[in-house]
Amino acid sequence: MREIFAGMPWWVKWVAVPVIALVVFGGLLASVVGFVIGLLFKLLVFVALVGGLIYVVRKFMSSSTSRSDW
Repeated sequence: MREIFAGMPWWVKWVAVPVIALVVFGGLLASVVGFVIGLLFKLLVFVALVGGLIYVVRKFMSSSTSRSDW
């Protein structure tokens, strides 16, 4: 691979090739990044809902036991 780029100017290696790669694989890269961000968002929503459920259940259980003490 180095032999191919040996006679080329620096901007071919560091500018043109990455730009071509982004054009060719840009849609794939965008879909992978979108999938990962969507998955992280769903995970965050799941953790928040489970945490809220645990909070409500503990609050309800503590209030119901204190009512029975009266």
